[in-house]
Amino acid sequence: MNLDDLEELAAKYRAESKEPDTEIRVCMAASCQSSGAGPVLEALSAACADTPPGQCAVKGVGCMGLCSAGPLVAVAAPAAPLDEAIIYRDVTAADAPDILASITPGAAPVERLRIPSDMPFFARQHRIVLENSGIVDPDSFRGYVMVGGYAGMVRALSEMTPQDVINEVTTSGLRGRGGGGYPTGLKWSTVAKMPPGQKYVICNADEGDPGAFMDRAVLESDPHRVLEGMAIAAYAIGANKGYVYVRAEYPLAVERLKTAIRKAKRTGFLGNHICETQFNFDIEIRLGAGAFVCGEETALMASIEGGRGQPRPRPPYPAEYGLWGCPTLINNVESYANIPPIISNGGQWFAGIGTEKSKGTKVFALAGTIVNTGLIEVDMGTHLRDIIFEIGGGIPDGKAFKAVQTGGPSGGCVPEEHLDIPVDYDSLKTLGTMMGSGGMIVMDESSNMVDVARFFMEFCMDESCGKCIPCRAGTQQMHGLLDKIAKAQASRADLELLEELCEVVQATSLCGLGQTAPNPVLSTLRYFRHEYEEKLG
Repeated sequence: MNLDDLEELAAKYRAESKEPDTEIRVCMAASCQSSGAGPVLEALSAACADTPPGQCAVKGVGCMGLCSAGPLVAVAAPAAPLDEAIIYRDVTAADAPDILASITPGAAPVERLRIPSDMPFFARQHRIVLENSGIVDPDSFRGYVMVGGYAGMVRALSEMTPQDVINEVTTSGLRGRGGGGYPTGLKWSTVAKMPPGQKYVICNADEGDPGAFMDRAVLESDPHRVLEGMAIAAYAIGANKGYVYVRAEYPLAVERLKTAIRKAKRTGFLGNHICETQFNFDIEIRLGAGAFVCGEETALMASIEGGRGQPRPRPPYPAEYGLWGCPTLINNVESYANIPPIISNGGQWFAGIGTEKSKGTKVFALAGTIVNTGLIEVDMGTHLRDIIFEIGGGIPDGKAFKAVQTGGPSGGCVPEEHLDIPVDYDSLKTLGTMMGSGGMIVMDESSNMVDVARFFMEFCMDESCGKCIPCRAGTQQMHGLLDKIAKAQASRADLELLEELCEVVQATSLCGLGQTAPNPVLSTLRYFRHEYEEKLG
């Protein structure tokens, strides 16, 4: 199969689907489902059944992003992007007749439900990873192909050598979106250079940061995109087996992944002789039990192998000695989702987006005390102030902004005086925090930063696997000191001991969990030290 054959297949699917004049898309991601999207979908489907043939079609789609306004419904031409759609918020089943009436020629939109078309939340985004989210039916293989899906994989298999693929990824400047920011092309090249033999590709979907839901939303909304990225990676490095390691707390994502894998196999886009070539690649799902430490790649592999999820010292790195001792490539969900458009459009296209050292876009999950809670995708280098106050809509109830936590338990808190910093891998590090996988928790003036640090330290303490003493004992001791300070029972000596412990745990822990656990404490001490000192006896 080549690209012309794929386009013929897409045209055939379009003809068979009898595309309507208008699509009515109902967000059926987890957040909107929890707000009552199911009855909305049923009501709209029933109402649409009474319209003239070909006038409209109702379908469930993935996340549209504005989770705080769900259930969301979009009315648009088939395959039209979200910025060309009329989007309705807080929709109920009772609104179905009004929405259906609005699609008749000459009728006006339902203004009481309508989101302004120029709302910064949508207008300021640059959707690459999320370009199909809220547009395609996640369970439809045909729907994915009809919007250009699998074009990157078919191009790689029919027109490129494995080294050509690696060269494009290297040219793109893509860095790992799981938090480490390691150059993706360099990682792929290292695995590809290992001697021929069994190799593995792993997708790390063990998203455990409090307030983070980027990977979950992508898997729920566009699972074929991730499978396509994994297949391209497998072709590039010479692997024939892949695993998606996803936490069991994401049942909707797991179900949609299973459906996508089954349909891709049935149509010859996974399995043996993919797209009528000599390339073989199969993918299985492995469920994680919810241990935060299994986001660390060596602990993740131990879990897949059936062992306890504990990290091991590195080197050797997974690229040399990974799953069952074989060379293994591990990237996260967002990294793989970037691969198909890079191969389709070229590495130079992707490298033209973002900053000098942080290319492309980044998906963030906005949570906490912010008006627009949800999922966004913006160019690397976008300022924190723009994300929070323009795209996010600012702080509700007229309260003042205090800080934003980036990078989850591994990151730190950024105060208002640093909001004009660009969001990229290197800039955030200068503030004592990190981008991480993309979670952002916004806090208003009512937040106490000692309590914030204690919360994250309790999380790290509970999630420590216990293998190394600095993390196992150090997080407990730091939490105990934070608890004393929060209860105004600590002395200045306790505060000095806390700072000393932070340095020791950071420098001596075995894996990233312990090495970054002190970050929330250190960043709050750096910018809000007076809140600690006010509580000292």
